[in-house]
Amino acid sequence: MHYLISIIGLFFVIALAWVVSSDRKKIRYKPIVMMIVIQLILSAALLNTKVGLILINGISTVFIKLLDYANEGVGFVFGGIANEGEMPFFLNVLLPIVFISVLIGILQYFKILPLIMKGIGLILSKVNGMGKLESYNAVASLMVGQSEVFITVKKQLSQLPAHRLYTLCASAMSTVSMSIVGAYMTMIEPKYVVTALVLNLFGGFIIASIINPYQVEKDEDILDIREEEKQSFFEMIGEYILDGFKVAVIVGAMLIGFVALIAGINHTFDLLFGLSFQQLLGYIFAPFAFLMGIPFSEAVRAGGIMATKLVTNEFVAMMDLSKVADSFSPRTLGIISVFLVSFANFSSIGIISGAVKGLNEKQGNVVARFGLKLLYGATLVSLLSGVIVSFVL
Repeated sequence: MHYLISIIGLFFVIALAWVVSSDRKKIRYKPIVMMIVIQLILSAALLNTKVGLILINGISTVFIKLLDYANEGVGFVFGGIANEGEMPFFLNVLLPIVFISVLIGILQYFKILPLIMKGIGLILSKVNGMGKLESYNAVASLMVGQSEVFITVKKQLSQLPAHRLYTLCASAMSTVSMSIVGAYMTMIEPKYVVTALVLNLFGGFIIASIINPYQVEKDEDILDIREEEKQSFFEMIGEYILDGFKVAVIVGAMLIGFVALIAGINHTFDLLFGLSFQQLLGYIFAPFAFLMGIPFSEAVRAGGIMATKLVTNEFVAMMDLSKVADSFSPRTLGIISVFLVSFANFSSIGIISGAVKGLNEKQGNVVARFGLKLLYGATLVSLLSGVIVSFVL
């Protein structure tokens, strides 16, 4: 029965994208079907095979070890602040981002990361039927982050038409940066984080190919990456340390604001209507949760967590999920976890449009105009990833 629901859910997500398509005649269904098949194969391989288990265990072990190293630095500076047995979120989850950021900087400095991004991007472009720039941008967003990625393609930014710019921004919102993957792994199971990263990479192109179909001509299919200004090794280290700390502080500040705001709104709704704001959102999102393959008995609670991610951010939603994880079935927990791993929320519209505007004001205004459509597409990517996982769990 759950396979039938998953199939209906898959067609439903595709239909939601098709309804808002800018030009349905230009949609090329062959690469879309091919990418969906690849998603199914990869999710099954990662979650249901020994090879996938070994791979995920290897990746999670690396990140756990990196977090251990990061905690050495955090403990040296903040040791003794926390009461014994407690794990403050800022110290244990957010501050390790600083160390991961430094590692990304080192890989960038020695040209290892750009080589990986170009290589994977080139392979992706053969599969997704889109340009080299779009494929590179999707991989780069995953590696360096949703705002930093636009710096690397700054040379081409001013020349891009709105439809290509939409695809670049949709990729940035659908993926998450490697610098915070370790933080996610402290809140949800690593295997779902890794699976979501892979699925979202293809899902972004599937949804963008339907909502925003176009063909890149050969003379336009160029990739002109901006080389970073040459710095000394220790200048680069210092810059990435500060960048990582800024990310940790910004995420921490947003969590303080959003968690407090949600608590206040929940209490107000409970006094006025007898149910919390998140419960109300849960009823609204329950049909979407059900079509992702979540049993109806768990759909309302799951829908509330999904909605929390959309209106706040993935960190708040993951924190809520970790509190009630034991009350969900393993299958439901896997589907929701995969759904949560992306930057698809309202605050990302401002982050992405601001990043582009900082490099090119005209193009930043273009991004701001299609901001809601951007969020709509990125949310469909998360729904699609959840549906794909429901086939194999």
